[in-house]
Amino acid sequence: MNTDMLYHTIFKRKSIRKYDESPLGESMLSEISNFMLELEPMHDHIKTEIKIVSRYDIKNLTPIKAPHYMIVFSENKKDYLTNAGFMLQQMDLFLSSKGIGSCWIGMAKPNKGALKSSELEFVIMLAFGKPIESLHRAHVSEFKRKNLNEITNIMGMDELFETARLAPSATNSQPWFFIKDNHKIHVYCVKTNAIKAVIYEKVNKIDMGIAICHLWIAAAHLGKRLQWEYNESAVEHSPKGFYYISTLHITA
Repeated sequence: MNTDMLYHTIFKRKSIRKYDESPLGESMLSEISNFMLELEPMHDHIKTEIKIVSRYDIKNLTPIKAPHYMIVFSENKKDYLTNAGFMLQQMDLFLSSKGIGSCWIGMAKPNKGALKSSELEFVIMLAFGKPIESLHRAHVSEFKRKNLNEITNIMGMDELFETARLAPSATNSQPWFFIKDNHKIHVYCVKTNAIKAVIYEKVNKIDMGIAICHLWIAAAHLGKRLQWEYNESAVEHSPKGFYYISTLHITA
């Protein structure tokens, strides 16, 4: 996988909400399908399926109308939502790098026919197609994001965490926080109250996978490897208002 191509796209990508509703050509759809086969999972023991469907195969409660949708199905296992976010963000960046607009869609689901196409659980989908608005941001200053000191207390690793800062998230909530522990980075997600949890608990975990995907791509760009593990101590020492997601190791 050409992670450098994905890396450079991080700094100009944006969510596209207006599309030419005519379908993409067969050649481009074939290239997209081939890239789907290259996707790296965060947890390779979790079975996933990603399918491309048309707008007639979904029930969409948003005004975003695209000619194509990419649907993620997954086994319902520990960390499956984060894994789905990690994988589909690779597609999001790939599409943007190829001149194709895309947008994460939380308020939509497959129709009965599309749901029956997989035995796995529907997780999330991505709208995509030819944009009829500007595809990329002209400058990184156009991102409306938290400052680095609001998402991490780690100093001296701005080049890495800038990519997580720019990651997309549902309603731009940016629920992540990163803490360094010797050579480890503990990843935490903001807690929500009981009312908000009904909507946000699922999408926040997907968003965490998106941010970790950006860190993984950035590490590769810097000539490093990013690996992850579960750390019981990090769970017990979660900062107030956050819960534990994963622990990252950056190695040469």
